[in-house]
Amino acid sequence: MLQRKFEKVVKGYFPNAKDAKDTSIHYLGLMQIGHSIDISKVLMATSVCSDDINVPSTTFFNVLFGPFIMGGLGGLPFAGQTGMTAFAHHIPDEGSAFIFYGPHIGITLDGELGKMYRPRQENTGNSCGALMLALDRLQSDAYQPVMNDDDYQQMKLEESLLPYREQILASDNQQKAITEATYEVIDKKIHDHIKSCKDEFHVDKVTLLGGIIINTDYGLDDYFDARNFEVIDVKNL
Repeated sequence: MLQRKFEKVVKGYFPNAKDAKDTSIHYLGLMQIGHSIDISKVLMATSVCSDDINVPSTTFFNVLFGPFIMGGLGGLPFAGQTGMTAFAHHIPDEGSAFIFYGPHIGITLDGELGKMYRPRQENTGNSCGALMLALDRLQSDAYQPVMNDDDYQQMKLEESLLPYREQILASDNQQKAITEATYEVIDKKIHDHIKSCKDEFHVDKVTLLGGIIINTDYGLDDYFDARNFEVIDVKNL
């Protein structure tokens, strides 16, 4: 019953979102049946936020090899070209690659975006914490991220979002808007890294599934709003 209530709330913001487990089953089937990919030889990479709440979000982890972790704060692929190259070199012989990517955002049963109840906590907390921190800082006109080694990922995340600043702040729902903008950043970086590292892949197919993870309450299924599914022929990039 509670899961159904959450689904109604989630779809109010993300009409196309599906239960994360159903998402996994759907796309694994599509890979296997629609694209003749042997999922027993697929290595998975993720470019999702390092937040612990995202670990149980899908069942891809239970079926595919990996994951190779590319993502850091906010889900940006901080592993870069070196990480993409390493991932390409780890794929099983005559196998295939699968990259699951995107930011995440929490939601409460009351419909508050950017918040969630975490395990064993009585009060709500931010989700994604890095994005909500970035949003808070970007609301100050004078703020500019300053790159430094002690907080490199957060500063780089904020720097990447600067071109979207006006768009985010003009939105009626800034929490959703900054998450949407972050998806665009991640999506572009993933495609750029694949293209620049295409010669490192010794397989024909790289499957991409990008979107937004929607975190619900602890113990309930999360949701996933898919934005991109494609099977890339890396030899013809």
